Amino acid sequence: MSKHVAVLMGGWSAEREVSLVSGAAVTNALHAKGYEVTSIDVQRDMGALLTRLYPRPDVVFNALHGRYGEDGCVQGLLDILGIPYTHSGLLASALAMDKPMSKRLFAAAGITVAEDKVVHRDAVLRGDAMARPYVIKPLNEGSSVGVHIVREGDNAPPFGQGGWPYGDTVMVERFIPGRELTVTVMGDRPLAVTEITTSHGFYDYDAKYETGGSHHILPAPVPEPVYQAALRQAMLGHTALGCRGVSRADFRFDGADLFMLEINTQPGLTPTSLAPEQARFVGVSFEDLVAWMVDHAECDR
Repeated sequence: MSKHVAVLMGGWSAEREVSLVSGAAVTNALHAKGYEVTSIDVQRDMGALLTRLYPRPDVVFNALHGRYGEDGCVQGLLDILGIPYTHSGLLASALAMDKPMSKRLFAAAGITVAEDKVVHRDAVLRGDAMARPYVIKPLNEGSSVGVHIVREGDNAPPFGQGGWPYGDTVMVERFIPGRELTVTVMGDRPLAVTEITTSHGFYDYDAKYETGGSHHILPAPVPEPVYQAALRQAMLGHTALGCRGVSRADFRFDGADLFMLEINTQPGLTPTSLAPEQARFVGVSFEDLVAWMVDHAECDR
C-alpha cells in the first residue's frame, strides 16, 4: 500500500500565500509518485488540525512557511502525536528562525557572519543604531519579510510607511556589499551554489516570488575555492543547527569573504524556488526530491 501523506500548507504567517503555492506543488508531485495525499490548509485552530490528521497519516509533509510553521511550533505538535514529518525538528527549526541565536551558533562553528546587534525599535526610531549602511531585520521572520536596508543619504522612516509590526525588538546588521549566493543541503550533501541577481536592490520578498523578480545563475560564476567554501559552510551550518532533510543557506560574498546570513529550514517549493532548481541541476527531479523528503521524514522522540 502507498504511504498516506498529509500536506500542511497555508497557515497564518506573512508567508501564507507562498506556502499555499508550495503545498499545491508538493501535493501534485506526491500524487504523481503514487502517494495517497490529504492537503490541509492550516488555520489557527489546533482542534480542527487534529481532526484533519485523523485517520492518522503515515507522514506529514510540512509545506508551511514562516512563524508557527517553521519555528518549532507545529514540529512540537507533531512530536507529541508521534507523526514523522519532513524538514528539521523542533530545536533546529526554532534556532534557525531566531536570527541572532543562529548567528551565534554559526560563529561558534567557525562560519563568518556580519556584525549585528539587537535593539528596541525605539532606538532605531531615535537614530542610527549602527554606522550606515546597515540592514534592519525582524528577529524571527522568513522570506525577507520586514527586511529594510538603510543606506547613506536615506531620509525615509527606518521602518517604512507601514511601521514595525514584528515586535519590540529589531536586529540591526552590518550591510555586506557584494553578491548573493545560496546553497541547498539535502541530507548530508550540499547540492550546488547559485548566484542571485535582482533589480530590486536586494533579494526581498517580491524578488523571491514574483515572476521575473530575480535571476538565478547556476552554477554561480565565482572562483572555485569560493564555490567549494560555500558548499562546505552550508553543510557546516546545517550540522551546527542540527538540521535534517532539506535546508538552504544564504550568503553574501564581498569579493574576499563569505558571510552566512541565515539558514532556511523549509526552503520554498514554488515554481521560482531555488532548492528544486538546484536539485534538478544535480539530476534530482522535483517529484523525486519531494519523495526523498517523505522517505526521510521523522520526528523527535
